[in-house]
Amino acid sequence: MTHFKHSPYQDWESLALKERRKEAPDEMLHTTLEGIELKPLYTAADLAEIEYHESLPGLAPFLRGPRATMYTGRAWTVRQYAGFSTAKASNEFYRKNIAAGQTGLSIAFDLATHRGYDSDHPRVEGDVGKAGVAIDSVEDMKTLFDQIELDKMSVSMTMNGAVLPVMAMFIVAAEEQGVKPEQLSGTLQNDILKEFMVRNTYIYPPEPSMRIVSDIISYTATNMPKFNPISISGYHMQEAGATCLQELAFTIADGIEYARAARNNGLDIDAFAPRLSFFFAIGMNFFMEIAKLRAARVLWAEYIDKLFKPKNPKSLMLRTHCQTSGVSLTSKDPYNNVVRTTIEAMAAVLGGTQSLHTNSFDEALALPSETSARIARNTQLIIRDETEMTKVVDPLGGSYYIESLTQSLINEARKIIDEVEEMGGMAQAVVSGMPKLKIEESATIRQARIDKNEDVIVGVNKFQSDDEQQLDVRVIDNQQVRVGQLKQIDEIRSTRNASVVNSALKSLSAAAESNSNLLEAAIVAARARATLGEISDALESVYGRHQAQNQSVGGVYGRAFEHNEQFMELQSQICEFEEEHGRRPRILVAKLGQDGHDRGANVIATALADIGFDVDLSPLFQTPEEIVRQALDNDVHIIGISTQAGAHTQLVPEVMTLLKQQSMNDVVVICGGVIPPQDHAALYEAGVSEIFGPGTHIPDAAANLLDHLK
Repeated sequence: MTHFKHSPYQDWESLALKERRKEAPDEMLHTTLEGIELKPLYTAADLAEIEYHESLPGLAPFLRGPRATMYTGRAWTVRQYAGFSTAKASNEFYRKNIAAGQTGLSIAFDLATHRGYDSDHPRVEGDVGKAGVAIDSVEDMKTLFDQIELDKMSVSMTMNGAVLPVMAMFIVAAEEQGVKPEQLSGTLQNDILKEFMVRNTYIYPPEPSMRIVSDIISYTATNMPKFNPISISGYHMQEAGATCLQELAFTIADGIEYARAARNNGLDIDAFAPRLSFFFAIGMNFFMEIAKLRAARVLWAEYIDKLFKPKNPKSLMLRTHCQTSGVSLTSKDPYNNVVRTTIEAMAAVLGGTQSLHTNSFDEALALPSETSARIARNTQLIIRDETEMTKVVDPLGGSYYIESLTQSLINEARKIIDEVEEMGGMAQAVVSGMPKLKIEESATIRQARIDKNEDVIVGVNKFQSDDEQQLDVRVIDNQQVRVGQLKQIDEIRSTRNASVVNSALKSLSAAAESNSNLLEAAIVAARARATLGEISDALESVYGRHQAQNQSVGGVYGRAFEHNEQFMELQSQICEFEEEHGRRPRILVAKLGQDGHDRGANVIATALADIGFDVDLSPLFQTPEEIVRQALDNDVHIIGISTQAGAHTQLVPEVMTLLKQQSMNDVVVICGGVIPPQDHAALYEAGVSEIFGPGTHIPDAAANLLDHLK
């Protein structure tokens, strides 16, 4: 038997580095988007700097998991984020999924509901039922959970802006099913700070919005001990372009701010902290995502212990839901998305998530079909039941690379969290615009890397397929849904006791001006059959409706393309255009309807400005009339409509009609975003010149626009 002499780890690492230098002398270290330098080899020597190398699962700071037995005792909750068109259609979908192995519900509401509008409001004509289920009253909520036992089913509701009426209606629907508030289990997202940063489905200004969050935490602490009153969400930050590090740090900082708000509302930390939960995105950076979840648990335990001194160790425990990335899904070669989602789901499991939603492969094109949703759900079941990943707690614990990466994220995140705390906390940071601008800068850098082929997206910027696949996607008849919702609203208003409703709404407004609990007052109004829009209006009459100010990052995209031949050629063409026409080509980048996802619009606006276009960026939540008026006032050559939530089928043709009425037929209209191929013909017929899907190479798109202006 041969005996090998064991050299120190540093010698082994040195040998490996020498070998790598021979093969790739200029690629010794890789710097991630997070600014973390990765070595080609990690050894036991890298564990010397690890702070919690002897950590055990179930014990603070919970590096290796919040529960001692983790999945060996009970697997994560299999969720499916879903909701579309009507409450009845969504209910049927939920019951099928439950029968097929789903163990928790995650409700997706339409954008009209998110923004506090009833389905009959003129601003939401194109949004009703399109990107989620329409909820106007308790009757819709009762239908949504028909034959679903709310005392046994965990329900997660992704709701932030209109969180008071939605939560109130959920409680009343359960009450009329015979289920008491203390029997309800699940999670309410209720994370308004990230809405002001990235997702934008806010209603009221930041200060009263934080009051609403605090009142809900207070109510549930007293009345709903099994319910998580807030899911502190980093998911939408990463979807908007945040790096894993930014998502991690800003999410923990958000959580600290909510804990501080609840404490300032008179609650003891141990009365609510054990019911706080988190929500993270899981993208394609496999090991970074695993390390992120481990780091998040450590950071939460550290900061809660330091700032709030809880007595209950459960107050230090970070529990999280995860969802695979939506932005990593591609409309080109979409079956590749099955593989992407599988990789991301594995990262969530290896990182120790408590529940998981897997996206469907066709969601870069439309709402998921039944087939794609089944594949997404079965992805989790296969990981859970066929891979034996659940047999060992934290199977990657002790990995030289994972432990080092986790520590690097902890170290860098502390710097960002401390910076936020020095600003006065996350609410003040959000008001300053700091997190939003940092995230938008990261999104722009990422897009530039993709457009330069530095970051490979298989099927998009490399290994493209010549066979453009057509998928059968789910189509929602928005107008049919809206007609049905309007009929039900009319029926409710004609049969309820108007004086009782008015009294309840006045009491809600009075509560907004006093210290009374807002959720308690909203429950009374919901029970009287006040609609979601009426409850929201009662609060808006006191608080007003928030309107964000556009901010943008300049020069980031252009710096990435410095000395690039195509980029310089585009700039030369714009100079020629300016010499010929006396001004540069001008584009209005517009958001129609209630879709607040503005990553695409912001990146496009920044990139085109760096190329040399004059760019106007519309406010969010615009009507066709408002977009055409702005285009007319600014005398633009092009209107670029960014869309993600399906309202384009209704609203874009309205824009085209209004342009004709204003004799603006020479204005070029383009669309970009999540637009199913089945919708293209109707948009082209309406007069749209070009449609750019996810993954579009921006310099190529800019060249296309200039061709249209010749």
